[in-house]
Amino acid sequence: MLKVAVASEHQTVTEHFGHCVNFNLYEVENNKIVKEESIPNPGHKPGFLPNFLNEQGVDVIISGGMGGGAISIFNEKNIEVIVGASGDARAAAEAWARGELKSTGSVCHEHIHEDECGE
Repeated sequence: MLKVAVASEHQTVTEHFGHCVNFNLYEVENNKIVKEESIPNPGHKPGFLPNFLNEQGVDVIISGGMGGGAISIFNEKNIEVIVGASGDARAAAEAWARGELKSTGSVCHEHIHEDECGE
């Protein structure tokens, strides 16, 4: 079983990972979601969220955009990073489970995200 986290604003994939409202967590088995829950974002501190999600047993993180520092930590933890997602959080997790959601590789640079993150 794999655990997929979607950085969200309620039920919608967020544009910027660290500033999301909540994480929708989906347990995926045989390419299907078998369990889902939502947990609030415990707070944005550099390097904190990747470790927090690792402790939750997350295997994949899906977000609209994400900074390079967070991506590096996820990579160190062998957590797959999918950026460039948008729309409904569950639909994004389902698309990933079917092998249809690929990362665009869109990295937000530092805190100047006007171009990359649509803020």
